[in-house]
Amino acid sequence: MTTKNWIRAGLPVLATTALVAAAAFAQDAPQTGAEATAEAAAAVATVDKGDITWMMVSSILVLFMTVPGLALFYGGLVRAKNMLSILMQVLVVAAVMMLLWVFYGYSLAFTSGNAFIGGFEKAFLAGVSTDSLADTFSANVKIPEYIFIVFQMTFSAITPALIVGAFAERMKFSAIVLFCILWVTFVYYPMAHMVWFSEGLLFEHGALDFAGGTVVHINAGLAGLVGAIIVGKRTGYGKELMPPHSLPFAMVGASVLWVGWFGFNAGSNLEANAGTTLAVINTFVATAGAIVGWVVIEWLAKGKPSMLGAISGMVAGLVAITPAAGLSGPLGAIVLGFIAAIVCFFFCTTVKNALGYDDSLDVFGVHGVGGIVGAIGTGIVVAPALGGPGIADYEMGKQVWIQIQAVLLTLVWCGVGSAILYYIVNIIVGLRPSVEKEREGLDIVEHGERAYHS
Repeated sequence: MTTKNWIRAGLPVLATTALVAAAAFAQDAPQTGAEATAEAAAAVATVDKGDITWMMVSSILVLFMTVPGLALFYGGLVRAKNMLSILMQVLVVAAVMMLLWVFYGYSLAFTSGNAFIGGFEKAFLAGVSTDSLADTFSANVKIPEYIFIVFQMTFSAITPALIVGAFAERMKFSAIVLFCILWVTFVYYPMAHMVWFSEGLLFEHGALDFAGGTVVHINAGLAGLVGAIIVGKRTGYGKELMPPHSLPFAMVGASVLWVGWFGFNAGSNLEANAGTTLAVINTFVATAGAIVGWVVIEWLAKGKPSMLGAISGMVAGLVAITPAAGLSGPLGAIVLGFIAAIVCFFFCTTVKNALGYDDSLDVFGVHGVGGIVGAIGTGIVVAPALGGPGIADYEMGKQVWIQIQAVLLTLVWCGVGSAILYYIVNIIVGLRPSVEKEREGLDIVEHGERAYHS
């Protein structure tokens, strides 16, 4: 594996044969005792307790993003009669995805197979033990495979949970769970393999995605848009007011997302070193730049800056910096966040209104569009001249074109795959409740509970 490929990965791959050969040479070459001891120590992989601790904390932070972060963010944005339904969808979808990851998801994403998907070599975690190790960015530093599995499991849990915001307030609970099971199997796992595994199509092609711009955000955003169109608009959409029932809840949820996102971005470095600190500062400043960007453009366009706009900008900035978190300099991250907020604002207002689709919580407008801006922008901000750490053999035009190709493949793979799966689910269980049930609210209809009783 070349240095270029290691930097491009954004996630670890299996130990290379070069490392094994180096270790053997260090042991077998005729050297003095001191020289042999020093070289052997350098070649043998080590497990650092600090790296293990950081990865456990990062995994917990990503869980914190999902519940309560994403759940409260979405919950505050829907009407009161659908508050519990969205909380239930996020919670249960995340739980089901965790189990599927252990059953076969990890194996399909991170074992050898072909350029598009892995195999079942590690289904039900076969062959994994407390002695199993996964690589980090340093060839001689590793982490236990279990914590790598857990960290990636949190990504596979939150990604389908993001989708549900696009068709919030109008889709059956059974349909959502079934769709998410099919979607992670046929869309998410292949994308994770293609982008983050050493034999994956986009990995080998040189696409940069540090923490999930394509795999998570474009993937979820487009799946949400396709679902919103196929499921149809909410009853009364465009004719009745449908304001968020609790912006304070939404603000708290978005803030929890920001805190948890440090595990998402900085944890993707897979070890606690200087590269991790770069991802940390970028997650701070890109988000701040996006909040300011959204507030400014909304203030200019509508005359008043809103809380809903500020938290939307917050999430847009987090999304945009995700693929570039460990690959951009801080100033490049600020610009990337600021630009992403303006583009997302345009899509969430002008484009959505012009096309007339009902993306309830702007999943595509923020995650899909923000992910596209971030993924393509990564090819630019990685440039050393712009403060990025750079990659081997870097050429801006060439890298941007590679990033565009990765975005296009993600859009086609996810768009076609998601559409097929929605229609399959509709045949099996149906996508929507009746108009009467939708008007009554999914809380009482689907779960027999209400969020509020006074």
